[in-house]
Amino acid sequence: MIVLRKSEWALLAFIVIYSLVPALGGLIRVLELAGGPAIAPPNPRALGSPIPITLHILTSIVFCIAGALQFLPNVRRNNPALHRINGRVVAFAGCVSAATGLWMTHAYTFPAGLQGNLLYWVRIVLGSSMIALIVWSVLAIRARDIVGHSAAMLRAYAIGQGASTQTVLGITWIAVTGSEAMGPMRDGIMTFAWALNLLIAQILIRRLTKTGLWKAERSPIHPATYATATVQIEAVNNDPY
Repeated sequence: MIVLRKSEWALLAFIVIYSLVPALGGLIRVLELAGGPAIAPPNPRALGSPIPITLHILTSIVFCIAGALQFLPNVRRNNPALHRINGRVVAFAGCVSAATGLWMTHAYTFPAGLQGNLLYWVRIVLGSSMIALIVWSVLAIRARDIVGHSAAMLRAYAIGQGASTQTVLGITWIAVTGSEAMGPMRDGIMTFAWALNLLIAQILIRRLTKTGLWKAERSPIHPATYATATVQIEAVNNDPY
């Protein structure tokens, strides 16, 4: 049974709602590609090659929503098996999401108003970085490097949540200007969204590392410490008095 504090429920609810902002549009697109009614504006790229965008949408939703559980201290401390199993699902979904994003960025033909050179290269760099960070986090946890693992996954999660921040900023732009951002402005807003997410992630990493919360949750036992403790226990057991 998972027992969460009120603050953890609030964090979980915020992340899920934040993730659903772009997810709803993505699910509408998936239903359309599956033969449902055409609700969203037509997307010839999706219709011409539906598998990559479908995989990207579904795995992005899993990565963002299931990934939210990984940040809850009570889940990590009190349900380590759930944390490990969910972590494998999140890592796999994140890699597929990033890989399909890279494929679409390079293979799809975007109008200049939807993707310029800046956005193209930002997507290539961040998609590749997201996969590298997830792989790094897996290697780090296998080496019992809790801080390295947590920091890498938080940075990867910040990249994966880029669509949520981009949607919020895009809606804000429309509300202020009355029109959708296109061309260089759109590239700039989407790039800024990723930069903002990574900045917030870096601030959290520095704060959590400085306070030692990650190490305190599950700090590996150094072999020398284990050997010393064993010798002390044996000495006590052999003491005739």
